[in-house]
Amino acid sequence: MNTAEIAIRAAAVERTGGCLCGKIRYRVMGDPRVHYCHCDMCRRATDSAFAALPSAGVSWPGKEPYFRRSSPLAKRGFCGEYGSPLTLACDAVVNEIALHVGTFDNPAELEPQYNYGSSQHLSWVRCGTDLPHLDTAERW
Repeated sequence: MNTAEIAIRAAAVERTGGCLCGKIRYRVMGDPRVHYCHCDMCRRATDSAFAALPSAGVSWPGKEPYFRRSSPLAKRGFCGEYGSPLTLACDAVVNEIALHVGTFDNPAELEPQYNYGSSQHLSWVRCGTDLPHLDTAERW
């Protein structure tokens, strides 16, 4: 299989997901870039030790999430009914939105490929230690 065939096959993969109550659904085509994020902002937004975020183009077949600016650098999308966090859209990255892995219908297919915000990594978190580490200067 040549690189053009691989690219076409990857683009043809459709992934779906949505919020806890099911009122907001999304569709992503292709294989998203998935990473663990250890930054303060993602920890606070997800109430977790880290966020696992795939970045990809997304379409909303029905109702879209509510968006709120979460920092001077980004806005987040969430379900307006029950508050499920769904997205992160950084201002510096145009035409890309990160979706929380746990909101995908088949999250087991989305294995993280690297760590981000590594300097803010909590010492007791043991997942992804063998993956490449990238950092961010932002802190919240």
